[in-house]
Amino acid sequence: MPLNVSGVLAALQTLFKPRLILPSLTVNDIRQLDFHALKTAGFRGAVFDKDNCLTLPQRDHLVPELKDAWSECLSTFGPSNILVVSNSAGSRSDAGDIKAESVSISLGVPVLRHDALKPSHACIRDIMNYFFSSPSFTGQSPGKVDEEHGRKRPTADTNWDILKPLIVVGDRLFTDVILANRMRRLLNTNDPKGQISNDPDANSTSSTNDAGRTPDGPFAVYTTGVWKRESILMRFTEKALLRAVERWVIGEEEIKRRSEYSARFLRK
Repeated sequence: MPLNVSGVLAALQTLFKPRLILPSLTVNDIRQLDFHALKTAGFRGAVFDKDNCLTLPQRDHLVPELKDAWSECLSTFGPSNILVVSNSAGSRSDAGDIKAESVSISLGVPVLRHDALKPSHACIRDIMNYFFSSPSFTGQSPGKVDEEHGRKRPTADTNWDILKPLIVVGDRLFTDVILANRMRRLLNTNDPKGQISNDPDANSTSSTNDAGRTPDGPFAVYTTGVWKRESILMRFTEKALLRAVERWVIGEEEIKRRSEYSARFLRK
């Protein structure tokens, strides 16, 4: 696999913006997630990493232990509203998209084809374009006329709201969690409605006084379980940095918010 320059730069960026590696929710694996609760809360789609999140590294088939949880996810969101974004399958190192096709058939969901690796802004744009062009996600057919304004709906470049109702699930802080938090920062910067917090480093802007409110997405879910040991040193570094950042920046309000998320979105 080629050097992930964007991943290296993102890791360095955490020295100045440490909240980039803070997940919204931490689980061992996706079996702990209550997908129905997430859908009820307003989330309509999901972005998943592949290796050591859904499959063994460099393998195409779902880990057998995840079969029931994955079936629930598919039935809850719908296959076309779930997107696998991998830095192996579907990336520019995947000659002829052979791995992407195999993974898509095996998991029953689309696999993003992308030249730029996670967590680059170019990859975020590819994700946004996928969901923007999905009628089942937007509820609109491509090119549908906006009756109120008498013109076609905005292009993906201006429709940053498309990222809000997403959960992003993965086992790597420097790629998957940063990807989700960068999406939220881009929303904060570009959303003309001003509905996102003015703090671009905020990991979540949900009010702790409104337990039923939908957390501002994308919602970063960090899976800590490893189906097959790999990248041991990097994983150790990520977890050590996360512990340091949590001690450094998390206050009482955020602790309460995390407890609320665990109560709402984890299986009892």
